Amino acid sequence: MNRGSSSRNRGSDEQNIDLTPMLDVVFIMLIFFIVTATFIKLPGVDVVRPGANSSISLKPSMLVAIDSDSVIWINREKIETKFLRTSIAALYADNPKGALVITADEDAKVKEIALVADAAKEVGVELVQISSEEG
Repeated sequence: MNRGSSSRNRGSDEQNIDLTPMLDVVFIMLIFFIVTATFIKLPGVDVVRPGANSSISLKPSMLVAIDSDSVIWINREKIETKFLRTSIAALYADNPKGALVITADEDAKVKEIALVADAAKEVGVELVQISSEEG
């Protein structure tokens, strides 16, 4: 009688499925996708972009906005010109292969646009472009 009850216990042990290895794999995949994902930091201000006769479409990884009052915005924060190079360096450190796109309002001063472009080149950003409306 004792023999029959032990065989019953072994059968129920064999039917249990251990999900721990599967959960380990899922968590490792989740961490991999989070680490390798590229996040675009939005500048935080809406601008009216000037029109252009020709344009190309690209996916920027670094965005800098300049509003109509020529205030520079990065990651929803106003940036003073003395901290501009440091802020762009932080963006560049997050994504060293990315392109920097300057989204300037049509009433923004060219001086501010040139400051942003020069600061990006000093940091080492290879591709700096100015965003425009198609048309």
